[in-house]
Amino acid sequence: MGTQFSDISTEPHDGGVRVAFRMRTRGVRQNDGSAPVLGFQVLDPVTGCYLQDGEHRPLPASTQTQQHEILLEPSLLPVGRLRVVISLLDGRGWSYRRGDDYLQLEIDNSGDALKLHHTKVSSLGREAIPRLLRSVAKAFTMPAASIVRNHRLILTMVRRDLMGRYRGSTAGILWSILNPLLMMITYYFVFGVVLQARFAGDPTREGFVLYFLAGMLPWLPFSEAVGRAPAVLLEHGNFIKKLVFPIETLPANLVASGLVLQGIAIVIFLIGLLFFRGAIPLTAFWVPVLLVPQMLFTMGLCWLFSALGLLFRDLAQITGYFLTMWFFLTPICYPEEGLPAAIAPYMALNPIFTLVRAYRTVLLQGTAPDFVALAQLMVIALVTFVAGHALFHKLRRSFADLL
Repeated sequence: MGTQFSDISTEPHDGGVRVAFRMRTRGVRQNDGSAPVLGFQVLDPVTGCYLQDGEHRPLPASTQTQQHEILLEPSLLPVGRLRVVISLLDGRGWSYRRGDDYLQLEIDNSGDALKLHHTKVSSLGREAIPRLLRSVAKAFTMPAASIVRNHRLILTMVRRDLMGRYRGSTAGILWSILNPLLMMITYYFVFGVVLQARFAGDPTREGFVLYFLAGMLPWLPFSEAVGRAPAVLLEHGNFIKKLVFPIETLPANLVASGLVLQGIAIVIFLIGLLFFRGAIPLTAFWVPVLLVPQMLFTMGLCWLFSALGLLFRDLAQITGYFLTMWFFLTPICYPEEGLPAAIAPYMALNPIFTLVRAYRTVLLQGTAPDFVALAQLMVIALVTFVAGHALFHKLRRSFADLL
């Protein structure tokens, strides 16, 4: 079968759009000998998802060129930005899906009137490369654009999350400061006073404690966000089923909450560094740079785990054991020299190890981070960020059905 469109014209008609065109068909016949039909499908222009079918009109079973027209009415179409694809339909399905030409219209439906943006004749073959390029560009821009577009909502949800943790307590939000402060004092007492843990290069009582806490700075917000991610969509199921809500922001809220608490912990750590060592190294200004790959990597895993958490309800429990194993495979509570020689070469593949080492380098050693390792970390973080959002975006259509 072949289809060719020509002499295309459009004009407004009672709030709708009248589309006129000439169409040449060759060898068109159904499997049962009847003629195929001319019709149109309505698609979502962003995702390409099917929305509904339009009018189906029988065609003569002959090879000829005929004048046709289709009237698109706002009351018969979904509201919003739409893509209308006009094509032939036979016993094997829509001919445009088998490579035939189709007529495409991009329109906006306000509910009362249609606004036509553009019209073109194309085919799936001609659109393959541009579609691939758009998909690649969208994969990198959509995640960041979604966060920027909904940043006010994310800030509101983060404030609600932080306030909800300590609702009803006497100290309230002050616990966000007291918790990291008490944790650091406890570690100092246990490791520095009771166990008297020391480094060969730093025999002071606080040396090991600062080393340990510097490693905990990136680990705590990472593990908290990833640990909560598999259950976050279940916790907010009403938002998904009953509201028009940007659900991709729910995992982002976990990352943002962790960053707020990490910021408080970093300030307390710097005060402790000033108290014990008398100065804060200028290289501490590298910390905001380290937050970028940390945030991207954590965000990608949160999107990934939150989407999979609906498919596999046991993932929330498995993630806890997974994070415990990850913690002990990363030299946070023990010196890097304690790693077995066979494992040490593979630690570069552990993004958290790179982050932990970078935090210790800039906060305790007073030198810049390893730029090669930081570049490798950035690549891993970007790939995880894009891949996590891509999977989340692909599965989000089924979220309401899975809840």
